[in-house]
This record gives sequence, structure tokens and C-alpha cells, in this order.
Amino acid sequence: MKLAVVGGGSTYTPELIDGFARLRDTLPVEELVLVDPAADRLELVGGLARRIFARQGHPGKIVTTSDLDAGVAGADAVLLQLRVGGQAARNQDETWPLECGCVGQETTGAGGLAKALRTVPVVLDIAERVRRTNPDAWIIDFTNPVGIVTRALLQAGHKAVGLCNVAIGFQRKFAALLDVTPGEVHLDHVGLNHLTWELGVRLGGPDGEDVLPKLLAEHGDAIAGDLRMPRQLVDRLGVVPSYYLRYFYAHDEVVRELGTKPSRAAEVAAMEKELLEMYSDPALDEKPALLGKRGGAFYSEAAVDLASALLGGGGSAVQVVNTSNRGTLPFLPDDAVIEVQARVDGTGAVPLAVPALDPLYAGLIGHVTAYEDLALDAALRGGRDRVFKALLAHPLVGQFEFAEALTDKLIAHNREHLAWA
Repeated sequence: MKLAVVGGGSTYTPELIDGFARLRDTLPVEELVLVDPAADRLELVGGLARRIFARQGHPGKIVTTSDLDAGVAGADAVLLQLRVGGQAARNQDETWPLECGCVGQETTGAGGLAKALRTVPVVLDIAERVRRTNPDAWIIDFTNPVGIVTRALLQAGHKAVGLCNVAIGFQRKFAALLDVTPGEVHLDHVGLNHLTWELGVRLGGPDGEDVLPKLLAEHGDAIAGDLRMPRQLVDRLGVVPSYYLRYFYAHDEVVRELGTKPSRAAEVAAMEKELLEMYSDPALDEKPALLGKRGGAFYSEAAVDLASALLGGGGSAVQVVNTSNRGTLPFLPDDAVIEVQARVDGTGAVPLAVPALDPLYAGLIGHVTAYEDLALDAALRGGRDRVFKALLAHPLVGQFEFAEALTDKLIAHNREHLAWA
């Protein structure tokens, strides 16, 4: 089995490598290719990756290359974890929206739109090159904004599934609180990427006992604290929202906070510098503890499960993924990409049935889906007017004055990445 990781020079890659090494019985990788245009970073990350495999006794071969076509040739699956523009572009996404009193964040709001506009054309080019080299390869997308990027891939006819680590993070946290194994916890996880709610927490599978009320009663303070939301809000909802919902439920508070501290991108950039220095140590043969602060917890385990299921090795038959709606949420178009529990096998992902949603959740899902429609159109066809319409439609913007100003700022800060600008 051959896997390729595009964006393999990321400082986060050793987390993925550690998962491949530990879970080699689930996903027996024979060759792993790390692809990245940043040759210096790639060699540092690749060296540590080989040492991690050696320490854990993994027999697979790790190859590094800056040649995309060579790297993906013959791959059974290609994992995308790239960041167009790097942390510098992310830092802009997180700062210029604040000038208009709007949330600055890399996956939602105006910053999220900027990332989508930079990313979608690049990902589609990569996917076309994968298809020319190996039309049977699966594409697993971890590149944000996952929902929009996955929809672009599926709309273009690629064999693609989107993946996020939010659900597996909740699964692990709830399992620890309940003192059970993660495999015993099934989430009624519903929504769009970075816009989800845990409507139930079931023991033993989709039809198991819902212990969410017990979790909220016994651990509500801890859960609310992790979300940085008031316990009163979580209790009144009776569900557990993704921490990304804080941008919607406490927008103005978040804007004030973001204006008083360095951006997350600046923090990550400093962390990455330190991590790369660690990776250069030839004695280091395991992921450093600092990597746990980098973000993306449990991504490696979710990726292994998904790749294994898609490639016929078993894995988790049911897993939270981003895939086409296909009537699952009847108020959305069939080709909208939703994030729900799905049954995954060699033919792809099929969403499990979802009960009728409270309008409190359905309304916001519908609103953000409409924005994503417009965002994808802007990413594919370009043009100031399309960018403006997407911003005007976003519930975190939504005002003419803001949308006008943010459109100009977005284009000014991203001109080098926008072929049409």
C-alpha cells in the first residue's frame, strides 16, 4: 500500500507519522511519500519521520520529494494537508477582518473565505494531477475550509472524503469522562464542517443509550469550560456545540478578545520554528510534547481509520466525515457537503440517517450552506462581485458596509494568490 501526503513538510506531519506507526496493523503502509515544495522543511520532517518508523519497528519506507507528480504516482490514497500562503497568509486572515469589527479566523468569516479562495484552485489542480496519474486513488482532505474544499473536489468528480478532528476529539474527551473506551462512544454529530453539534452521546453504537444528559449533569462545567462558553448556554441548548460555534454565539466578545492578543498564526509560527529546531536533532525519534499544542489532536487516528475503510482494510465502518448530503438533511441541496456519521467502505461514504433538526440548528446550517455555495462560486470563477456576495451572505458579516470594506481588504491582502485579481 502506498500513501502520499501533500503538505508533508508541515510541522504537524510527525503526529500523522506516529499514528501510522502505532496503527500499522489497521493500515499496513508499505511506502509513504511526503510531498512538499519546501525542501528544507521537508528533509527535517522526513528525517524525523524515518526515525519514528525505525523506533517503532515499522517496516515501511518513507520517501520525500518536491515533485508532486512523482510523489502521487501509484498512490492508493492521497492526503491533503496544505496551507496556501503559509502562516503569513493565515496571520492576515486573522487580523484584517478585525479592522471592520468582524471575527478574524482562518476557517470562517472573511478570513475563512480568503483561505477558500486561495486554496480551492490549488487543490483542484493537485486532484487533477492525481487523477491523471492514478484515477483510482482516494483523496482524503484535511485542508481547511474542509467543507468547501471537499465540495469542490466532489463537484469536479474526484473520489474524495473530507476529514476533521473535532468529532474524534469529542469522542476521546467523552470516553474519558465516562471511563469507557473511545470505541464504545458513538456521537450524534450533525452539521457542517466547523459548524456542528453533538445531539447525543451513545454507548455501544448508533442505537445505544444516550448518556449526553448524564454528561451535562455531571461534567457540564468542564465541558462548557473547554468550549469557552457559559454553562447556562450549554444547559439551555441541551447539546454540545463545536467550539467553533463560539464565533457565532459570542461574536462581539471574541472580536474584543482577538484585538487584545497576538494572532493564533503568530503563536503557531513561533511554535513551528521551535519544532523545526527539535526535528533537526538526529537523536529525536518520537513526536515532541510541544507538538500537542500545535492543533489537530487525534487527526492521525481518524486518518488511519478512514484510509483503512476506504482501501478495504476494515477501519471504522462508521466514522464522522465530510461528504455529500444526498438527502440526509432535506433542507439542503443533495450536493451540499455535510459533516455527519457515515458508513465508509471501498465505495466511499454514505451518511447515516439524521432525525429532523431543531430550527435553531437547521437555520444556521442552511444559512452557512448558502454562504458556502457563493464562496465556492467565487473560488472557481473569481471576481469582486462574487466575493462581495459571499461576504454579504455570511452570518458573521451580513452588512453591506462591512461586506464592501472586507471585499477590498481580502483582495488587497491576497492578490498574489488570486489569478483573476
